[in-house]
Amino acid sequence: MKDINLGDIITAKRREKGVTQDELAAFVGVSKASVSKWERGLSYPDITLLPVLASYFNISIDKLIGYAPQLGKDEIKRIYKKLSVGFAESPFEEVMAECELLVKKYYSCYPFLLEMVQLYINHANLAGNPERKNEMLRSAVAICNRIKTECSDPLITNRVPMYEAMCYLLMGDAQGILTALGENMQPIILPGTLISQAYQMLGKPDKAIEVIQIELYQNIMGVFSGLISYMQANIGNYDKAITAFKRAESLSELFQMRKLNPNNAALLYVLGAHICQAAKKDADTIEMLGKYVDVCIYGFFPYMPHGDEFFDRIDPWLAENVSSMPRTDALVKESMLNDVLLNPAFDSLHDNPEFTKLIRKLRDFIGGK
Repeated sequence: MKDINLGDIITAKRREKGVTQDELAAFVGVSKASVSKWERGLSYPDITLLPVLASYFNISIDKLIGYAPQLGKDEIKRIYKKLSVGFAESPFEEVMAECELLVKKYYSCYPFLLEMVQLYINHANLAGNPERKNEMLRSAVAICNRIKTECSDPLITNRVPMYEAMCYLLMGDAQGILTALGENMQPIILPGTLISQAYQMLGKPDKAIEVIQIELYQNIMGVFSGLISYMQANIGNYDKAITAFKRAESLSELFQMRKLNPNNAALLYVLGAHICQAAKKDADTIEMLGKYVDVCIYGFFPYMPHGDEFFDRIDPWLAENVSSMPRTDALVKESMLNDVLLNPAFDSLHDNPEFTKLIRKLRDFIGGK
């Protein structure tokens, strides 16, 4: 969080106006020494003088003190990346203190607050213990409630229930999830076709194609996520789970998921490995994990959402609406090994030479020991 740079602003505005410290002091009604101390950052003007100074320089008080209640998209992304790197490299509580200060500073910048909720979700597991993790997630829920109560932008508020539900999921609060999302499924309105037709009527075929591509991309990712969820729900029922896996794999191959969204492809094979392991099919489990390792090593990094030869109009939309890597490369690589291959669910495979080769292969890639 930046310090208030009031002294620099007073200096710059005074010189821009072409007046001396004596002249400014005389207008405000203070000594030249006071103005000198303001400009050197040794003291601040009395709060009652801020309107006088702002009027003299013909600027707002916010601009005078260098306060910006709203952040642009690029600045939000920059802060998110900085904090994400901080969680990877600095003490957890130190970064959390910075997060809390930023939330207070930009408490009315709702796009920023929503990104902070995502930051908390993606890094909650780095908290030292379950109590601290849940405290962090409860803070995220409180931010969600702030956005729902105060924000009037539907493009932001419509995203809040899913973020809130993710917080409750990580806290293991099933009722919280249902409260956030509602217990009954509602019909999904897909406006892309109508919007596309409108652009065609306006003689803008390129824009019409872009809209259809965006909706197709969202629908494909939604179907894929639904199949992943179906696999998870049926992990103890091998026949149903593996049927869902095969359909998801076919969808992945049809739309080149490894290139389009490698994270989804990796998740597919991790879940496939858990399904096979639950059915005590060791050879199939290792085959799934081998495909997972290949996805991790070949083409996963640097991770940036992007289109391909088919989805050749969606990159600008992805850049505006979809976050890049939610955590740093280092944290992701560490989780690729620790959360998957070293997961206790696969402990029975540690004497299998093919399994140990996969561990070594992934360790060589991430630079581990």
